[in-house]
Parts: sequence; C-alpha cells; structure tokens
Amino acid sequence: MAGAYDDRDGKIWMGGQLVDWRDAKVHILTHAMHYASSVFEGERCYAGKIFKSREHSERLIKSGKLIDFDLPYTVDEIEAAKQAALDANGLTDAYVRAVAWRGAGEDMGVASARNPVHMAVAVWEWGNYYGDAKMKGAKLDIAKWKRPSPETAPSQAKAAGLYMIATMSKHAAEAKGCSDAMMFDYRGYVAEATGANIFFVKDGEVHTPAADAFLNGITRQTVIGMLRDKGIRVNERVIMPDELEGFEQCWLTGTAAEVTPVGQIGDYNFEVGAITREISADYEKLVRA
Repeated sequence: MAGAYDDRDGKIWMGGQLVDWRDAKVHILTHAMHYASSVFEGERCYAGKIFKSREHSERLIKSGKLIDFDLPYTVDEIEAAKQAALDANGLTDAYVRAVAWRGAGEDMGVASARNPVHMAVAVWEWGNYYGDAKMKGAKLDIAKWKRPSPETAPSQAKAAGLYMIATMSKHAAEAKGCSDAMMFDYRGYVAEATGANIFFVKDGEVHTPAADAFLNGITRQTVIGMLRDKGIRVNERVIMPDELEGFEQCWLTGTAAEVTPVGQIGDYNFEVGAITREISADYEKLVRA
C-alpha cells in the first residue's frame, strides 16, 4: 500500500462497521479537530498476532479516561475491531492504529461533555520507522521544546494534544538532516525522543529516564523486563544533560521504532555496541515468537 493516507484501497473499521478507506471521514466540527480531544494507540502485528494487543487496548481506554471521556467499547470489543480490520485488509504483518475521539455534537467549545465518543481502527503495511537507522544508528537533534509537567498535562495518556511539540521538534530535526529529536522534560532532565523512549549504556549497565513526565511505553517496559531477565542492571533514574558525554551506547524503543540504535545526539556520538545489538535481536525474536 502506498500513496497519501486518505487515498488508498482497503477498509477501515469505524464505529462498528468496515467502510471503504476513502470514505472514512468525520465532520469538520468534530471536537477533536478543534480541541485535541483524541487518544490513540500504535501497535504492530507480526505473523497475524498483534504484540501486547490487550495491553494497548487497555491503555486506549485509560487514556480516554485521563482526558475525561469513556470509550463506548470494552477491551474485547476493541480487540475484535482490530482483528476485523486486519482480516478485511488481508494483512498479517502490519501497523495498527486505533483512535478514539470526541465527535461533533451539541457542544462546540472547550467543553464537550454532550458530544459522542467515536472509535476507528486502520491498518497498513509499514517498514522500519527510522529506515536504515536500525542498522547504523539514528542521528538525533536536541529539541528546544520540553515535555510538560504532569501538573500541566496528563503525561501517561497517549493523547493527540501531547504530540504537538513532538511534531514541531521532529520537523526541526529533519530540516537539519536528523531522523528525530531528543527532548528534555520541564525540569531540564533527559526525557525521550518525539515518539519513542530512550536508553543509554555505560560500563555494562543500562540507564533510562524515570517515566514520571512522559509516557511509560509498553515497548519500554518490555525491554526493561528483558534486560533484567538477562541479568543486566537497569537504572530508571534522573539523567542530566551533561551525562550524555559519558554514555557509550544509546537506543530508542517504541511500537513503531521497535529497538532502534542511536549513533548521534547533537554533538554526542555513540557506538552500536553489543548490548544494543543483542537487545534489538532479542526483541525481534520475542515479537515474532
């Protein structure tokens, strides 16, 4: 499948029905378009099985609650919708995007309690999120925008509005020839990339920022568990910017990113070392098991 995302063949699950891809539309006064009342999940299906599927469905419901709406679907119904979208498009290896949002209704202002909540699921073939960076290491810019305080925004919701500064940061990075950008949090601590969590290696130990101001990714949690099962010490902690110079290896994790090595962040360089290669290979085996 190729071309613009609004002009493709296939089916999208939308509100309980499979509709033609090009007909999957919403009204211009949809609340989510004006006030970002939308949450979503990004998932990958490998050989017919969505990795950590139920955890993603549970998080979609949780994210909705965190931005003050209830999805009109249960976890089992979301699971069935995802499978229906895969079956309708004949895909067994695919990216899966489930999204829920406040639609058009009686309210057209900041408040939207009377507007209905909708859900859709689209699936498509998608390769490596960072292209050949999976092999040689991605190049990251350092973003000027910071992840907000949990007192400012619900950082554990996978909510559309939280990605505005990520989009701007990634656009700025791409203009400099980078694949992505690393972001600090509101305190100036190392946080994450624009859509992926970050890990570092020093002296055989792994260090990753404590997920107290950004999304604690499902892939992040999976990789931490894998590392600890291998007997590798993982330190979830505050990481200061001046520590970047001392780290030897770095990688990103996320459903789209999977495990992607990082070769450079700003002026700091990293090797694609043994721990990075090993955890990347182990993750590939796990998701296809």
